[in-house]
Amino acid sequence: MDETSIKKLVDQYIDLNFSIEKNVENMIKGQISGDLTNDQQYMLRYINKVEVCTSSELAEIFHVKKSAITAIINRLWDKGLIQRTRDEKDRRIVYLTLTDAGKAMFNQSEARIHKLVASFITQFDQEEIEAFMKTYEKLNTIILAEKDKNLGE
Repeated sequence: MDETSIKKLVDQYIDLNFSIEKNVENMIKGQISGDLTNDQQYMLRYINKVEVCTSSELAEIFHVKKSAITAIINRLWDKGLIQRTRDEKDRRIVYLTLTDAGKAMFNQSEARIHKLVASFITQFDQEEIEAFMKTYEKLNTIILAEKDKNLGE
């Protein structure tokens, strides 16, 4: 493939990725509680999935500094959506879990998000969905490998 073709594909990818990311992000924001940001919803989603985690784990998973996680966690705690529990053996470690209110808010928002995403997915046939997911997973694998390679340098 020549440089001109590669540049055209790169530009097309960047334009599409930007458009999809921004539009879907805004559409998801419309589905979550007005009291939550997208980042807060993603934190609730992760905590709901693993049930118990730490701020350090969240910082690693979301690729942000611990101070950014602390700010988000403080807001979620102020809203009564998460609970903090200190480790009995090492008081420096704080475990995060969802409160009942946090679970309820997450489940309500998640149901609306699922309905939104389902409205996109159902416009494709099964083969298209499977091909897309396979390609998207491959892209993710390539990106993660490249990220790991760059971190090792």
